[in-house]
Amino acid sequence: MERVQMNQSLPGKYHRAEASYKSCSQSLPLDILWLPRSSFRPAEGELADCVLVVGVSRPKLAAALLSVTLLSLFLTFHVLYDSSEYGISGTYMSLRKRLKLPRPPRPVRRLPQALIIGVRKCGTRALLEMLYLHPMVQKASGEVHFFDRDENYALGLDWYRSKMPLSFKGQITIEKSPSYFVTPEVPERVRAMNSSVRLLLIVREPVTRAISDYTQLRSRATPSAPAHALVAGHTPHQALDAAKPFEHLAISPDGSINVAYRPIAISLYHAYLHRWLEVFPREQILVVNGDQLIEDPVPQLRRIEKFLGLEHKIGRKNFYFNETKGFYCLRNDTTDKCLRETKGRKHPRVDPAVVTKLRKFFVQHNQRFYDLVGEDLGWPED
Repeated sequence: MERVQMNQSLPGKYHRAEASYKSCSQSLPLDILWLPRSSFRPAEGELADCVLVVGVSRPKLAAALLSVTLLSLFLTFHVLYDSSEYGISGTYMSLRKRLKLPRPPRPVRRLPQALIIGVRKCGTRALLEMLYLHPMVQKASGEVHFFDRDENYALGLDWYRSKMPLSFKGQITIEKSPSYFVTPEVPERVRAMNSSVRLLLIVREPVTRAISDYTQLRSRATPSAPAHALVAGHTPHQALDAAKPFEHLAISPDGSINVAYRPIAISLYHAYLHRWLEVFPREQILVVNGDQLIEDPVPQLRRIEKFLGLEHKIGRKNFYFNETKGFYCLRNDTTDKCLRETKGRKHPRVDPAVVTKLRKFFVQHNQRFYDLVGEDLGWPED
């Protein structure tokens, strides 16, 4: 700002102020200005002929003073806010203690009380999403693969718990990883976590399941180079198989059933279930009919709710049939949901003679499975 020169006719005390200003202006980062009264708007009361104005002339000092002022305002507000919060919280805690009110519930991450252990391509994802319609069910968002992968299991239960959703007391946390069913080490590892865990095993007619498995493997092979594609979680040899017709993979050149082919081997349910029954009592394992779950979900879900000790909440109001997709979609109070496009893929046509041969092969294996679960699922024999 431009300094205003002092009037020579001013009294001596003003001359002394000017001299004082000149002597101090070199050492202080301040500007002292005398402004004429005429430069101000009229105000009540009399003004002197000149008004003293003090300002900061150094930008850095001005910025520092402004920062200190803002910081002071912030700290003052923060202290006042904390004091009010503490006062409200303290009053509530004191009142709750006097009235002996229960502590408000808080969600925490819990180890699962129920597992969907398989079987692959039998509707494990659909089953999990359907159960999630129940208000007392929380689900892990993805397949954690804790018990079947050594590198994950070595991380311990705290790591596994961190992968679980938040849940309130009384809710059931469910995780699903279909490969649990076929991995030899898993039953003992699950028991070490929780010997009373509830196990859900969803199965489908074995030949249909094998064709569905083949369809998924084929869809994951690289179309431009199927012979060299490496599908995630499978060997190069399996990726090469995905390019071949199902009939060539399921039937050996000598005409016998190729039980070494993975989609066929997994459909031999009894070969894996016996390991689970050596570790867990039969009443802790519920076999869910995946074919019926697709056709009419509600009866199967009622069985599961009872098995898990849940009140019946999931009904026909929670489903609607999608004509385009050809299966049921889910509905709750706020939204509708269908499984993603990769679910319910259309199966390739398989030679009926091969289907018949496979079903006849599975007859004895299915019977052994029926004997283990104490239930005849009525799968076709030809």
